[in-house]
Amino acid sequence: MEQQFLPGTEIEIVNENVVRGQLRHLLFDFDGTISLLREGWQNIMGPVCVEMICGDHPATPEIEEEVRRMIDETTGIQTIFQMERLEEMVREKGLVPEDKVLTPAEYKQVYLDRLMVPVRQRIARLQAGELTVDQVTVGGAMRFLELLSKRGVHMYVFSGTDRDDVRNEAGIVGAAPFFEEIWGALPSKEEYSKEKVIRDIMARHELSGPQVLAVGDGPVELRNVKDAGGVALGVCSDETTGKGWDMHKRERLLRAGADILVADFREADKLVPYLFAD
Repeated sequence: MEQQFLPGTEIEIVNENVVRGQLRHLLFDFDGTISLLREGWQNIMGPVCVEMICGDHPATPEIEEEVRRMIDETTGIQTIFQMERLEEMVREKGLVPEDKVLTPAEYKQVYLDRLMVPVRQRIARLQAGELTVDQVTVGGAMRFLELLSKRGVHMYVFSGTDRDDVRNEAGIVGAAPFFEEIWGALPSKEEYSKEKVIRDIMARHELSGPQVLAVGDGPVELRNVKDAGGVALGVCSDETTGKGWDMHKRERLLRAGADILVADFREADKLVPYLFAD
């Protein structure tokens, strides 16, 4: 299928029939959509998973590919659910003795202990003035939030990252004031899911589908909002640079049903009027 772009932009219009101009409530993923503080998390989770599955045995290309596929398909979901899948994979492969198999919560802690090393380093560099906010956020993200806030819409974060962490990091990059609520994973995984957030908001405010927009770089949030009849804006962010297209993400978000695709928000001044059918 030939790509269609908003004239004079790199804003890809996948669904020309999407209903625009009715947006009232916007739900944002955080990591990779707004913040780059956790850039490279996949490169930490992947080796952790392979290490836990293989134990003392050498890794195989097949296991590495299976892990890569699992992470790709579950991007955006709560970390604990990814770790539940990891535990299943550990048991399926049978390379680790039963007494060495950890719980999903223990696997999650191993992963977070390693992930937070570079995250804390970035935060320290930002606070010391060695990095700027622009260097730790997706290109144009803050401008996009600023323009949306002037439209009087209600904006929320719904992240798979632990709630306290995502609230802290949203504050650090200066995004927190734009959002009415910042949701993230809770100790009891039954209490929170992106699907539940969308369902609750639509019921509470008596919304129809086109009044809700999900903005994210993972398939989970886009599928959830599409299932509810909402509009899906996929962010194909290259997290290493914060701008430009990650074509692998594009393919993933197309499969998830994205209506509109952007590489970043550097064309926010054209994207916002398009979303609101000006």
